[in-house]
Amino acid sequence: MARSTIVEALREAITEEMRRDRRVFCIGEDIGIPKGFGGAFTVTLGLSDEFGHERILDTPISEAGFVGAAIGAALMGMRPIADVQYCDFIFCAMDQIINQAAKLRYMSGGTLKLPMVLRAPVGATSRGAQHAQSVESYFVHCPGWKIACPSNAYDAKGLLKSAVRDDNPVLFFEHKKLYGAKGIRKVEGSIDACSDIPDDELLIPFGEARVVREGKDVTILANLRMVYEALSAANDLSAQGIELEVIDPRTLVPFDYEALYESIRKTGRLVIVHEDTFTGGWGAEIAARTSDELFDYLDAPVKRVCAPDVPVPFSPPLENYYIPNKENITKAVHSIC
Repeated sequence: MARSTIVEALREAITEEMRRDRRVFCIGEDIGIPKGFGGAFTVTLGLSDEFGHERILDTPISEAGFVGAAIGAALMGMRPIADVQYCDFIFCAMDQIINQAAKLRYMSGGTLKLPMVLRAPVGATSRGAQHAQSVESYFVHCPGWKIACPSNAYDAKGLLKSAVRDDNPVLFFEHKKLYGAKGIRKVEGSIDACSDIPDDELLIPFGEARVVREGKDVTILANLRMVYEALSAANDLSAQGIELEVIDPRTLVPFDYEALYESIRKTGRLVIVHEDTFTGGWGAEIAARTSDELFDYLDAPVKRVCAPDVPVPFSPPLENYYIPNKENITKAVHSIC
């Protein structure tokens, strides 16, 4: 048992899977260059020393190119882990992601397999509008991809190892403020997402949510960084006699509706929290389906706490205002209690 950051847990997961299966390799920009960082956030740091540059492949600055190469390699039986430096750059490869990777298993009647993982950091960290988005909702809308969004090191390792072994394409979103990287790549304002990682094999199935905190009054559904804002709000509201149940979905596709519904049947209230924008965010789909299928159990309207419908500001004070926080969550809870 060792205590690890998310970066360390991801690196450990990749290392274990590359040792276990020679078909696994990493591909992306600056992930293995000599004296480099090991990708934008050090996840692949040192891996080229063990596995060489044939399995830690540095590419030109072309998301369309290396995502396309990963798709082709997966179709030929390899298991690529592609690294997008910032999720904002993923849009350069949308044809490959949406028209190719998402549809080839369906179009082949299941004959083709597409075992690839596409890792991408999300979230605002004072880098401006083109390096700060939360893009999960774009891909929740597109059938064919599985989507993981771990909020702690334990889940990061277990989900990534499961993703590598899956025969379907997996989008793996990681929040920059949860990485816990050290030294010159440390993100200001990082949140402690460390976990104790067991020495034994760790595989977490997709589609199993985690109840982070039990409560009886209001269900809070939150992912990535927002899990910690929800927990902070829960601690404050507990002193006021309101007990929040905080649920981390861990994967958005597949989504664990049964765990969410079990909680709502107990609390009668739901607040959904995500850093993505309000309109069309993944929480809108959850709210609509919950209202449709669990209407008789709801004692109040479903509330969403999300970012406003504007690009992420560069100004630190404006960015802090933009990002949902425990005060926003507390206000939403008070409005339905």
